[in-house]
Amino acid sequence: MTLLEGSIGVEDLVLLEPLEEESMLKNLQLRYENKTIYTYIGNVLVSVNPYQQLPIYGPEFIAKYQECTFYELKPHIYALANMAYQSLKFRDRDQCILITGESGAGKTEASKLVMSYVAAVCGKGEQVNSVKEQLLQSNPVLEAFGNAKTIRNNNSSRFGKYMDIEFDFKGSPLGGVITNYLLEKSRVVKQLKGERNFHIFYQLLAGADAQLLTALKLERDTSGYAYLNREVSRVDGMDDASNFKSVQNAMTVIGFSKEEIRWVLEVTALVLKLGNVELSDEFQANGISASGISDGRGVLEIGEMMGLDSKELERALCSRTMATAKEKVVTALNVVQAQYARDALAKNIYSRLFNWIVNRINESIKVGIGEKKKVMGVLDIYGFEILEDNSFEQFVINYCNEKLQQVFIELTLKEEQEEYKREGIPWKKVDYFDNGIICNLIEHNQRGILAMLDEECLRPGVVSDSTFLAKLNQLFSKHGYYESKVTQNAQRQYDHTMGLSCFRICHYAGKVTYNVNSFIDKNNDLLFRDLSQAMWKAKHPLLRSLFPEGDPKQASLKRPPTAGAQFKSSVAILMKNLYSKNPNYIRCIKPNEHQQRGQFSWELVATQARYLGLLENVRVRRAGYAFRQGYRPFLERYRLLSRSTWPHWNGGDREGVEKILGELSTCTSEEMTFGKTKIFIKSPKTLFYLEDQRRLRIQQLATLIQKIYRGWRCRTHYQQMRKSQILISSWFRGTMQKKRYGKIKASVLLIQAFVRGWKARKDYRKYFRSGAALTLSSFIYKSLAQKFLLGLKNNLPSTSILDKKWPAAPYKCFTTANQELQRLYHQWKCKKFRDQLSPKQVEVLREKLCASELFKGKKAAYPPSVPIPFHGDYIGLRGNPKLQKLTSREEGPVLMAETVRKVNRGNGKTSSRILLLTKGHVILTDTKKSQAKTVIGLESVAGVSVTSFKDGLFGLHLSEISSVGSKGDFLLVSEHVVELLTKMYRAVLDTTQRQLPVTVAEQFSVSFKESNVTVKVIQGPRDNGNGKLSCKKKGSHGLEVTV
Repeated sequence: MTLLEGSIGVEDLVLLEPLEEESMLKNLQLRYENKTIYTYIGNVLVSVNPYQQLPIYGPEFIAKYQECTFYELKPHIYALANMAYQSLKFRDRDQCILITGESGAGKTEASKLVMSYVAAVCGKGEQVNSVKEQLLQSNPVLEAFGNAKTIRNNNSSRFGKYMDIEFDFKGSPLGGVITNYLLEKSRVVKQLKGERNFHIFYQLLAGADAQLLTALKLERDTSGYAYLNREVSRVDGMDDASNFKSVQNAMTVIGFSKEEIRWVLEVTALVLKLGNVELSDEFQANGISASGISDGRGVLEIGEMMGLDSKELERALCSRTMATAKEKVVTALNVVQAQYARDALAKNIYSRLFNWIVNRINESIKVGIGEKKKVMGVLDIYGFEILEDNSFEQFVINYCNEKLQQVFIELTLKEEQEEYKREGIPWKKVDYFDNGIICNLIEHNQRGILAMLDEECLRPGVVSDSTFLAKLNQLFSKHGYYESKVTQNAQRQYDHTMGLSCFRICHYAGKVTYNVNSFIDKNNDLLFRDLSQAMWKAKHPLLRSLFPEGDPKQASLKRPPTAGAQFKSSVAILMKNLYSKNPNYIRCIKPNEHQQRGQFSWELVATQARYLGLLENVRVRRAGYAFRQGYRPFLERYRLLSRSTWPHWNGGDREGVEKILGELSTCTSEEMTFGKTKIFIKSPKTLFYLEDQRRLRIQQLATLIQKIYRGWRCRTHYQQMRKSQILISSWFRGTMQKKRYGKIKASVLLIQAFVRGWKARKDYRKYFRSGAALTLSSFIYKSLAQKFLLGLKNNLPSTSILDKKWPAAPYKCFTTANQELQRLYHQWKCKKFRDQLSPKQVEVLREKLCASELFKGKKAAYPPSVPIPFHGDYIGLRGNPKLQKLTSREEGPVLMAETVRKVNRGNGKTSSRILLLTKGHVILTDTKKSQAKTVIGLESVAGVSVTSFKDGLFGLHLSEISSVGSKGDFLLVSEHVVELLTKMYRAVLDTTQRQLPVTVAEQFSVSFKESNVTVKVIQGPRDNGNGKLSCKKKGSHGLEVTV
């Protein structure tokens, strides 16, 4: 987009016609009323404060301006910031952005926008993002402690700030350095009507929680503090509580520890508490006026919070120690002097705290010493001030603005015109106001106002503001830019606005009348040594560090430099810094005095335009050249545009530049001029054309490099592929020949085999009988059988009867024989095992075999009984002779002896009995009396019934013809039921030569006397085998047993 395409008014005042003040102001008003606040004067940006948020900022606009050159899009602060950043990054030139204008013109917001743009477009990465965040978060901290509401501005910077942002060669931020200038510390103790103290006091009281306020010994109501203006405690559009949280978060991001944040808030609270220390009149014994503390509560709270001796603090506030080389004299202070001392202490504490915060931020964002860096400076300093009552603060502020105006004049107007003369370029001089005479009036080392003020402060004898003013009147009586009542009277002029204690300076921005009252005190900026020593004795680490001169070891009688001398030195350093960098200007204009959106005060804007020299700047830019550069850097940058100078040029720099521009058709002689050492280009369009051509040429060269690289890459790849193909081919051919040879060899061997077979068959038919085939086959079979049997002999498995392994038959014809041999071998192993057993072991195995035949797979109690050997005697029969007498000797030993439980036929209850099993009888005896109660012959046992569960219940069925059988069958419970029934089965078989019927069922019938009872066995909730069982009668013919 061109500068005039679709624009409102004229976007660049260089193109304004007619070039007059009225047309310039109309153009600014037209653009302002259409919410277009930015206008160019060449590469200078004019910004009119809109007093509202406009939708022209954010990531979308940053991306748009990042991709374009300065004049391609509409005027914007992003365009100027981008030009400065690109010049720093690609041209390796240090930059500074000078933001100037009156208080309330929007300088602070402009500096924030510049920093946010630079932070958005520079490099990425974890470390880079951390540095950017620290740089951006320094703004809310410094605004809280250094900004305040004034009559003209709700967020006025009451200090000067110059930030050097340092970048590496890639354009990524490394860190920075912040320099602050002359904090308006008088605001700490006194504010004008309608103004506030510094923001931090109100933020602390509004945003701190109750616990923090209690720890700081503060109350939330702002009206309770003498240092805070009770009339104005809130600002429209400003949330103090939310801002306090933002300040705390910002301090954390910057690197403040929690302890350091608490220290800062405690010292801030100390300043508020000092304002509430009330002083009253007292008199000494000799009648001399003195002072004292009216209410000691405030001093006590300060002492507790800061670790101070309250009595020593009171003494320091109410008296002063005068030290000479020989003695010390203590002098009491009257109320006025004591109040001055208290206010001086509060101002010094706050001022030093602010300096400490700036230094602490610098520690976090500083760059390493050895790193090579580029620098971009951003200057945001207080604007020119003209108040009803202007004092020392306004004097030094306006002095600083005079110096900045001088920089602007010398670098944009004076320097540009002088450069044309040096380069021998025809030039018609443009008249402009040079404010060097005003700067000299203020800062001259011997005859300047600041020098006179320092001289008056150091002069012995009676010194006052009146003597200082008298000296100025005498020295500058004939100076054209200095006025006072005395000089006016001498010239017979009458001005009722000029007071007797005032003088006036005709600044570039207009005439300002200063009241000299307190000039001496504010310049001296004295703090009594007693107060410094009292603060140094505090146990609070931060407060103690703010007053190093309070240390008796470092005490010095040397007078400290005055405030004016310090500020003058700081401004000199700042000017030197600015002159060393390429300047970029943002001229901020305040449209009205009431901070109202949409209002455009013609007179106010005209005044600012005059003292900012906007019209003179336009004239110089229109008559001059938009771009100039030395021949050598120009040749280095654009030599690739000509085949004569690229890639090598051996001629002179100027000849090379002429060669380049001569080959470009659009670069006519009207558009450029050759100076002695530089090339001057008139129109920015020509520069844009050169940049576009350079960009296209770089693309062409990049394409050429890519083409050559791709060719080399392809050739290299082809050569590697060719070598690989040759190698693969040789290996492939060798492999194919080997395979072909193998096939030929196999075919030859096969042919040889067939030939030998044919010859063998021919010889066989010739020499052998016809029956030879059977003989051969019989021989082969016998050989195979012999080989099989010999192999089996050598590979026989172990003789363990549990080892069932057997070698497989090598041929199918031996499968049947192999199985028969396996069976015979197993029988042989079993016989050999049986021959090794003793008769007792044989008997045990026979019993186990019998138990297996009776119960395996039928009763759940059988598997647990398999590994347990049968003992037979479970009651210690050998040690009980009474029980041994119950058996006759003819019957032999007792086969089974154990304690069983007999189920009562009537009620189902159980009682213990001892059961003895011999070869002829089953004997049941009482466990206590050891007398046989029932003797049952084995021939009378008709059968046995058991369940399939793990229980030991069994029914012993008796034949009816026996004497015992008339009483009925027995229902018994045994813990070794498997062993008992197995031994009983074998005893019956041995005695009666009949097999004992064993029935396994959950329901069976037993005979009790004359009736039959059906026993039904059910599984209980826990199947615990031989656990307790319960019997329950079910009518007269049923019994339910739960196991």
